[in-house]
Amino acid sequence: MGSIILVTIPSSGAFFTTYEAVKSVLTKANSTLKGSPSPSVPQPFIHSAASATAELVSCFILTPAEVLKQNAQMIRRPTESSASKSLTLFQRSVTLQALKQFKRPSQLWSGYTALAARNLPFTAMQFPMFEHLKASIREHRKSNGTFTGGISETALITAVSAGSAGSIAALLTTPVDVVKTRIMLSAAGESSEYQTKNDVERAKRQGQSLEKLASEKGITKKGGLTVAREIFQKDGIKGLFRGGVLRAAWTALGSGLYLGAYESGRLWLGDRHEGNHEM
Repeated sequence: MGSIILVTIPSSGAFFTTYEAVKSVLTKANSTLKGSPSPSVPQPFIHSAASATAELVSCFILTPAEVLKQNAQMIRRPTESSASKSLTLFQRSVTLQALKQFKRPSQLWSGYTALAARNLPFTAMQFPMFEHLKASIREHRKSNGTFTGGISETALITAVSAGSAGSIAALLTTPVDVVKTRIMLSAAGESSEYQTKNDVERAKRQGQSLEKLASEKGITKKGGLTVAREIFQKDGIKGLFRGGVLRAAWTALGSGLYLGAYESGRLWLGDRHEGNHEM
């Protein structure tokens, strides 16, 4: 949890800063494109492009924490009989234990392509649907005369819109998430699976690189398509959508809270900013 909390703050900040900036620039450019007063590009495409750009920036920050989280979750707690009484705090931390498995810093970004490949289609689908649902609900309430524009109403509308859009996008992108998880879990295995004590000592005596040793033992990096093909051949289409319903339900809750808090917070800060100017 520690690595995720620490990295989520800058990654989320980078996402929304990039999203709002790109959306604003593209919207302004679109409204004046070719001198036409009406937009030339549909607004959903602008939301999709802005969210995809923001996701690329966010994923670069988030990937190391995702890799550590996935590998930390796979570490088994030693039994009391095998655990040493003099075990230090460094050894007790599963996050630090996971970090020790990586021999090169670049391995922490080994899942960037897979994470971006999962999040890009998810975000590109979610945000156009989210913006459309949010605008539609607002217009419906305005037509009924029930729209107040308050913070609590904004939070509720945003939560419903984000939760609905997020659950649909999450279900559709489950296969990419499954592949991403397999790739990230194998990142540390790239080093730890074959680097036993005897193998390392033998490689050092013979002047052999660990990369060559891995090749001899048949351990190679696999691409996303290869991993997806292996899952499909072993478990079929159900294997690629494993956990999809749970992921959709959890994403609906998470997206609702996440974007609901963001929109209501932005409205609250905007009201305070206007109030200070009026004073």
